[in-house]
Amino acid sequence: MTEVLTAAQMRAIEQAAIDSGAVTGLELMERAGQGVVEAIVEEWPDLSGRAVVMCGPGNNGGDGFVVARLLKARGWEVEVFLLGNADKLPPDAAENHRRWAERGAVTPLEDETFDGWLCDHPGTNLVIDALFGTGLTRPLQGLSHVEMDVNTAQASPDRKVVAVDVPSGLNADTGEFPGLGGVNPMDQAIVANLTVTFHSKKPGHLLSDGPAACGKVVVKGIGLSSVRDRGSLSHKALAALHAPSEPGGQLGRHVVSELTRDELSASLTKQVQGHKYSHGHALVLSGPPGKGGAARLAARAALRIGAGLVTVGCPMRAVAEHAHHLNAIMVHGLDGTHGLAEMLEDTRIKALCLGPGLGLGGATGELVKHALAAERATVLDADALTRFQRQPQALFDMLHKECVLTPHGGEFARLFPDLADRLKQDALYSKVDATREAAARAGCVVLFKGPDTVIAAPDGRCSINAAIHDRAAPWLATAGSGDVLAGMVCGLLARGFDAMTAAENAAWLHVECALSFGPGLIAEDLPEELPKVLRRLP
Repeated sequence: MTEVLTAAQMRAIEQAAIDSGAVTGLELMERAGQGVVEAIVEEWPDLSGRAVVMCGPGNNGGDGFVVARLLKARGWEVEVFLLGNADKLPPDAAENHRRWAERGAVTPLEDETFDGWLCDHPGTNLVIDALFGTGLTRPLQGLSHVEMDVNTAQASPDRKVVAVDVPSGLNADTGEFPGLGGVNPMDQAIVANLTVTFHSKKPGHLLSDGPAACGKVVVKGIGLSSVRDRGSLSHKALAALHAPSEPGGQLGRHVVSELTRDELSASLTKQVQGHKYSHGHALVLSGPPGKGGAARLAARAALRIGAGLVTVGCPMRAVAEHAHHLNAIMVHGLDGTHGLAEMLEDTRIKALCLGPGLGLGGATGELVKHALAAERATVLDADALTRFQRQPQALFDMLHKECVLTPHGGEFARLFPDLADRLKQDALYSKVDATREAAARAGCVVLFKGPDTVIAAPDGRCSINAAIHDRAAPWLATAGSGDVLAGMVCGLLARGFDAMTAAENAAWLHVECALSFGPGLIAEDLPEELPKVLRRLP
């Protein structure tokens, strides 16, 4: 997993490094500019010609002046625009403005010159957006009419747009464009082919509109990692990493992680010396006849991900249907909570999955109640969540720390309507904030599904599984894929993974299976891709 820092955490770490004497702000700015130019050369080694650099009134603009100077040294024809008053630039940005001014002109960037300027310069090969960085939390006031949409920027293969830290107007913590009032943000904001950020990604690179606006995201080091490794930041760095995020308040006390291959794969292999019960027995509850497909998908996923045994528990009248479809997965007929209680007398059943195809009748609520009372690791999905939409607190009161809730957007809104409303109405409130708050309220792990899946634990730990760019998996938008994900989580819980780790591994593998299969994917294909994906892991 890779650390993802909020804008506030990043500023605090930079300031702590400066205060420690390990580095100066001017050095950090120079390294940032170098990183941008390095990323451009690495991405487009043959690109050359005319560059336009747009600098803003803060330190992001200072980075832009460094980029302009370094591009000119490489032989580029460079034109620099400045939004704001040069006399009011922060000290480090002002110094880099002075250094550039010794080499070239700075043109004031007024609204009328900004509007449509890209089209007015057909000879431009490279555009550098250094207007506003991670600190912007308001709309681009006075510049909302700027139209530099992704189609215009990418229409010519010879014209590339590069954002410094984040595309201007994008909130680095939420991935939202605040204040656009329902207008398509891709038509009213700067959109990049390449975004170069520093030290770590920010949540906004992974959430909501962020991936589409940022294009490819490259992280460049500016020397902070070595400073932290040497312990130079000590108390200040620690305080910065655990400071409340802005504006997430007390729920931003832990660093967010982006899920990656390396750390997730280490514990997925099975024990050499063991038997089927060593790897756990998973129980998936099913609904009435004709509704059992979702449970079978979940059960197949639990078995493929490594649970030693998997049983589908279903009403007696549905046994024949399941038996017709299942071989390696066992079928157990049970009617109501009494039958479930009898099954759970077997302590070898380590994990349960309730929800896929279970139905919305009163029986579902009772089954959930009795399953949770057994205090086994439990995944609740689909109908098991929706059944409690009128009284979500009744569900929360029954949950325990080894539960995982796996809502999509609609189910999340039914259980946490106030958080869902805030997500819609408050551009400074992110999916990370909402998922963390949901996990704290529920007292268990919440896996909030989507292309920007967010997983949070009650103690504030949080991960983002972003299916974007080279991991984009649009084929997952197919009926039953969520049931497979719930089964994967259940299978890992049965194997003994803790709730957070099971959810993280399952979310990552779910996307990998979709990528492995590719176009034409249907939910039944996902479990069958797991052997291929697992074989490719280190």
